[in-house]
Amino acid sequence: MNIQLLIIDPQVDFMDGICDGALAVPGAYDDMSRLAAMIERVTPKLADIHVTMDSHRLVDIAHPIWWMDATGKAPAPFTIIKVADVEAGIWQPRNPAFRKRSLDYVRQLEAQGNYPLCIWPPHCLIGTTGHAVHPELTRALRGWEEKRFGMVDYVTKGSNPWTEHYSAIQAEVPDPTDPSTSLNTQLLKAIQDADIIAIAGEALSHCVKSTVTDIANNIGDDYVKKFVFLTDASSNVPGFENFGADFLSAMQARGMQLSTTATFLS
Repeated sequence: MNIQLLIIDPQVDFMDGICDGALAVPGAYDDMSRLAAMIERVTPKLADIHVTMDSHRLVDIAHPIWWMDATGKAPAPFTIIKVADVEAGIWQPRNPAFRKRSLDYVRQLEAQGNYPLCIWPPHCLIGTTGHAVHPELTRALRGWEEKRFGMVDYVTKGSNPWTEHYSAIQAEVPDPTDPSTSLNTQLLKAIQDADIIAIAGEALSHCVKSTVTDIANNIGDDYVKKFVFLTDASSNVPGFENFGADFLSAMQARGMQLSTTATFLS
């Protein structure tokens, strides 16, 4: 059987505990440690591994540096910026030339109804240690490559500063001038041959939810039946637990199966 593994954003900046990441998700470090042990156990059975990588710039529409209030102060992390806030001047782009496009972006987010614009702590900045993969998982991935003479498929996302990019399939608002924000047909094609695809990563409430939902919506419900979600290898951003719970319920209704790192392929 063609058994594949999709790991979403298993990066240091999302890890709690000893990593103390910039956007630490409680439970994430242990999630990825369990996943690393599973990979070592099932390496002979894994045909392919895909790893998505959040890859941001400091100047980004979802980072504090982009915005300011009337006094020039940047918003605190986890501030929600709504259309009304920008229209009223409560929050404005630090660069006045960015106002129209920024306002249009927030309007489109609200119209879509997925996520509001949330200001995140700068995280997974390209070239920093926070961009790297969880250390134990890195060793497990390298071990898989050595034993299988394979190449982990690393998929970057998020370097366009004008749009959030939770999903590895497409940005929240694709930029027509930047193909990297549009539908990732290469990843969709790569996983379509799988008979089983195990899913793990961070955070369940955001990048996992968005990536898996986009895959399901672009490939179809017959493919969703091949999904096996590893419940002990993904955690929610605090305060957004309902997003993760709703996602799991919706995907199970479409045929996704649940397992754990200890029982998968055991």
